[in-house]
Amino acid sequence: MNFVIEHLSKRFELKTVLRDIDFTFQEGKIYGLLGRNGAGKTTLFNCLNRDMKADGGTFYLEEDGVRRDVAAEDIGYVLSTPTVPEFLTGREFLKFFLDINRASIQSPKSLDEYFDWMSIAPEDRDKLLKDYSHGMKNKMQMLVNIIAQPKILLLDEPLTSLDVVVAEEMKQLLRSLKDGRITLFSTHILDLALDLCDEIVLLSHGTLEVVEKSNLDDREFKERIIAALKEETYA
Repeated sequence: MNFVIEHLSKRFELKTVLRDIDFTFQEGKIYGLLGRNGAGKTTLFNCLNRDMKADGGTFYLEEDGVRRDVAAEDIGYVLSTPTVPEFLTGREFLKFFLDINRASIQSPKSLDEYFDWMSIAPEDRDKLLKDYSHGMKNKMQMLVNIIAQPKILLLDEPLTSLDVVVAEEMKQLLRSLKDGRITLFSTHILDLALDLCDEIVLLSHGTLEVVEKSNLDDREFKERIIAALKEETYA
């Protein structure tokens, strides 16, 4: 399975954010979408999720040589700021999600099995989500997206504000779930992308460019990448 983007573009008044992007993402890989803050990573994700209309271009899935449109259920989107219904408990939220998606969820587990999977402690499962920490809210957001089993998982800076232990748990989970899907992980932290991702893709000046990870072992090459990000400007 491939996720193909062709000639995708987006501008805001005089500022061009995405410039005629062409790229093919392959199944079974975690792609690190690397770019400075404001480079357009979230804009790209919003266009792919159809939360924002692109000015031009298209994208599609290619499976066994057959091209088809990307359906809403094909994409899971984890926002950088967790969005959960804070008036529900963790258990109520998870039960509600499972109930309304029961027909499409393959081999559903029990609620407590899902909580165990995300290392959410028993004493936290019946707390209101408004009383969850940022990291726990992020885990719940990640959990429902993973349960839905999307073919494409968009992760918008999901680990940046998490503590070291939670971030490491999330990285291990993502590595274990990458088979059978395409994962796009946006970050502005180079070392995080190197640690987690199979491929590094640089979003700079509105275009996508593959960065060979072997080159990033070289300090001089790293410094050139960082310098390019610092110098980035838009027409």
